[in-house]
Amino acid sequence: MMILLNYLARESFLQGYVLVAPSGRVILPLTVDEYQIAQLYAVAKASKEQTGGGDGVEVLQNCPFDDKVFPPKSPLLDGFETGQYTHKIYHVASKLPSFVSALLPSSLMTFNEIAWNAYPYCRTVLTNDFFEQKLEIKIESLHSADITLENAHNLPSDLLAKRKIIYVDISTSAAAGDTNPGEDPTEYVSKKTKRGPLPKGRWWEKKHNCPVMCAYKLVTCEFKVWGFQGRVEDMIQRQEERVFTILHRQLFCWTDEWYGMTMRDIRKLEDVTKGELETQRRSSQLRGLKINES
Repeated sequence: MMILLNYLARESFLQGYVLVAPSGRVILPLTVDEYQIAQLYAVAKASKEQTGGGDGVEVLQNCPFDDKVFPPKSPLLDGFETGQYTHKIYHVASKLPSFVSALLPSSLMTFNEIAWNAYPYCRTVLTNDFFEQKLEIKIESLHSADITLENAHNLPSDLLAKRKIIYVDISTSAAAGDTNPGEDPTEYVSKKTKRGPLPKGRWWEKKHNCPVMCAYKLVTCEFKVWGFQGRVEDMIQRQEERVFTILHRQLFCWTDEWYGMTMRDIRKLEDVTKGELETQRRSSQLRGLKINES
């Protein structure tokens, strides 16, 4: 759900307007292979923390894809062709700011998320049935041990010239209410890997005892509806770094939970989590983050 909040924070409300959001660079104290496990584990755990009282994550599909089974509409970056396909529905009535909720009937506050995870590359597309073809948010992620790539997503020169880069630093302080006890990377030490604590502020440029990798994020949004552009674009800047920071701070501080797991372990966890999410969404109380309006 935190990932969904990040997507929503990038919407741009203008007729025919296409926005390439600031490119996120998430520098992490993991190897690329470790991050594949860590990210899937963190998504499963965070989804449960954000689900309850009617809202949250509903998993419809989670299976392999190739050029014949659930193929993407257009080729993936660098010729990636196989991986894991997921289709999720996000029920978000309680998560949205009031001015966004005002646009949607309560029965239609759901978003479809379809992803083709051909790790180390992943493409995710978010849509809303109420807006039909008027809304699409595309998120592309490339994961690399090289943290200095200037054009990881092979942008054409015109878009590359307009691109802004945001570094997501998990060693900076989280806002009040955005952190839980034991989830501060500048205090956490992994018993299994002996990594941490991270030095404060751009930790990767200081002395540390960790491997280093980068998750390069590219978000492209199209929302063909008039109005609200300025207010939502302000929300983009406020929310983007916040949400990525929260998730990846947790991911690192959960190292001893996911370290040593295999992909088979992760698939079993995802199967169990699917049922738990359905139970929580239907029966438990509301929980999790809401996008800030100010």
